[in-house]
Amino acid sequence: MNAVLEPRRQSDHAGDHVLVADKLARYYSVKRSMFSQGTVKALNGVSFALDRGKTLAVVGESGCGKSTLARQLTMIEKPSAGRLLIDGEDVAGADHAKIAALRRRVQMVFQNPFASLNPRKTVEQTLSEPLAINTQLSTTERAERIAQMMRTVGLRPEHAKRYPHMFSGGQRQRVAIARAMILDPQIVVADEPVSALDVSIQAQILNLFMDLQEQFKTSYVFISHNLSVVEHIADDVMVMYFGGVAELGDKKRIFSNPRHPYTRALMSATPSIFEADRTIKIKLQGEMPSPLNPPSGCTFHQRCPYAIDRCRSEEPKLREVDGRQVSCHRAEEVGDMDA
Repeated sequence: MNAVLEPRRQSDHAGDHVLVADKLARYYSVKRSMFSQGTVKALNGVSFALDRGKTLAVVGESGCGKSTLARQLTMIEKPSAGRLLIDGEDVAGADHAKIAALRRRVQMVFQNPFASLNPRKTVEQTLSEPLAINTQLSTTERAERIAQMMRTVGLRPEHAKRYPHMFSGGQRQRVAIARAMILDPQIVVADEPVSALDVSIQAQILNLFMDLQEQFKTSYVFISHNLSVVEHIADDVMVMYFGGVAELGDKKRIFSNPRHPYTRALMSATPSIFEADRTIKIKLQGEMPSPLNPPSGCTFHQRCPYAIDRCRSEEPKLREVDGRQVSCHRAEEVGDMDA
């Protein structure tokens, strides 16, 4: 069996969606007091599609549901409602064997490489384990693939005998990326993969992600709170708030003229060294609502500077406005009110 890593061949349906989330939801039961239970809707009806070889960036403040979404996409947890289709196959209705096969197609890169790598295993052992479990490669073929993958991510193959603590932070993240890519997955979910790294190293890792995508045609779900990183790597952007989608669409459209007030606030908070790129700061009042006591109407209305009575009583639906999806009653007006 050939151990050489080859770029995945594009099918005749290369433009098809490799992943589709349809009203995906994840609820948790929590104890409110000795005699009562509550339900936290950590993910509440999220819908999007990911194209082959493209990057969808997921952004939002802490508690918006980004990491919960990552656990659904990587099949660590099953959704409470909705559908998750991976290459056309529904995860919710799949049996254990099918889930195991689908997991090979979806891999994850975590935020902290030192925490995600086993300190008692060498790099060679870490990269060999998924190959031993998921392939029929011989020991020699596995060693060949490991050496090639280490070269691909910018590491020296002879360093495969080292342990994680013997590498720098950036090198450890390269090992984590190699582990995710070793099975040639269709989808990689990257959860804040550069936030724990120095700024100079961040650029190197981002460029590595982009080079690997070009070579292997991998699709990325890139979770981040850093909009500068998102602008560099994403094709599409999904802005999440309180477990739902605030705005979803092409990166250029959203960055040039965001239509949801929450997106505008996030964009205005992004620092810039160039005076021409600086915008008036939009200050949000208050904190994100309690997940055990969500507000009526739009979940953002208590912090929104554009809220009207309709926002307080009627929940907005995700709809198309100016070439993107927005869940805001006043989306058509918001883009022009700050002009």
